[in-house]
Amino acid sequence: MSTSTTASVSTHILDTSVGRPAEGVAVQLAARSGRDANWQALGGSATDADGRCKDLPALPEGTTHVRLDFAVEAYFEKKQADAQQDAPANRDSGTGVFFPEVAITFAVVPGEHYHVPLLLNPFGYSVYRGS
Repeated sequence: MSTSTTASVSTHILDTSVGRPAEGVAVQLAARSGRDANWQALGGSATDADGRCKDLPALPEGTTHVRLDFAVEAYFEKKQADAQQDAPANRDSGTGVFFPEVAITFAVVPGEHYHVPLLLNPFGYSVYRGS
C-alpha cells in the first residue's frame, strides 16, 4: 500500500489515423480539491517523439479532480501542412480538425498513479485509464 499523500498523472497520445505517436502536442494540467473548488492551473508540457509527456507537474496535496487539456489542432494543422507539401495535388479544402482541443477530467485518490492515454484522430478520440 502506498503512503503518498498525493496522486500522480502521466499521459501519452497515439494518432490512430497513422498508427504512430503524436509528437509535439501541448498538454496542460489543472487540479482542484473538491467538485465545487476552482481549477488551479499547474503548468504543462508537450509530447515527445514517443507521444509521451514525461514531465507533467506534480499534483498538490488534497487533489480530488484532474483535468488534462490537449491542444490537438496545431498538431493536425502541422501534419496536414506536411502532407500537402509532400503531395500538393491531394489538398483537402476542409480544416481536417473537428476537435481542436480535448479536455479530459477525472477523479483521483491520494497515493494512486493515473496513466491516461489519448487515442486520437482528426474526427474522434478515446481515452482510458491505463497502467
